[in-house]
Amino acid sequence: MTVASAENRRDGARKPSVWVVTDGKIGDDVQCLAIAGALNPDFEKRVAAPRAPWVWAAPWGPVDPREAPGRAGGPLAGAPPDIAIMSGRRVIPHARALKKASAGRTRIIMLKDPRIARDAADALWIPSHDKVSGGNVIATLTSPHGLASKLASNTTPCAAIAELPKPFLGVVLGGPAGGAQYSLAAARDLGARITKAAKTYAAIAVTPSRRTPPNFLETMSSAIVHDRLFVWDGSGGNPYAGILAHAGALIVAADSHNMVSEALASRAGVYMWRPDGLAKKMNWFADQLIARGDAREFENTANTFARTPIDATPEIVAAIEKLLSR
Repeated sequence: MTVASAENRRDGARKPSVWVVTDGKIGDDVQCLAIAGALNPDFEKRVAAPRAPWVWAAPWGPVDPREAPGRAGGPLAGAPPDIAIMSGRRVIPHARALKKASAGRTRIIMLKDPRIARDAADALWIPSHDKVSGGNVIATLTSPHGLASKLASNTTPCAAIAELPKPFLGVVLGGPAGGAQYSLAAARDLGARITKAAKTYAAIAVTPSRRTPPNFLETMSSAIVHDRLFVWDGSGGNPYAGILAHAGALIVAADSHNMVSEALASRAGVYMWRPDGLAKKMNWFADQLIARGDAREFENTANTFARTPIDATPEIVAAIEKLLSR
């Protein structure tokens, strides 16, 4: 199968049929949906939920028979697509099964390093900090996502963010992952440093992630001293995109590759906060961004600074199209 290039698709060439297959993790979905939407906006989203014992055997074992290709109601039901974009070790058995069921016609795109069965993918996107190479590997410093167009168009924020006076300082938190420690001592320290950095800002807007420990968020918020502080508690509209689009500067936790990548697609100055215990590869990622001038280390200041927005998504899509057209 030859995959139509972006230019050919504009000229009316048939778009490839595309499925996204993940187990529903938000981090995987953000990346897969962005790539799928660029290849064909009419893609289908499929969610895999293998049962025991098949989920225990993944990624080495066979696919759950209930989720095998062609099984009605399963994630691989229907005629196999031209392209399947997949992420997560639980769906590697699905990738193998789909490849076999389609007699090799379905092209498999894997996002993030599955660590095994890399040759099961026709194209494999892996972040540069994982330091993996190969003929089917595409590596970029930042990750794919679908926020760039919204940020470039200065998306209308939710009411809570629209009401904040400007300029405001945005704070984007992650959570314990890969050794990163979100202790209460770290929360108090970060709150004190945000207080110092926000002296020239009219407001502060804080958004946690699903991984942010509630006690960390509460302790950090209590340590911040400012006349206008907004901390998202999960109610009302999600302020995330609005904060990225409208903040004068952003303080972003370095433990989240996706959130740092999305922040870098904005025009705000980006400051990296490194929690204790941050994984070596994530420290390398932060070091690269700071050395290139795309971000700065967060200490006690977060002044605005000019920089060029970064979005690796078009580069990744073009590389995938090139690999699949061979």
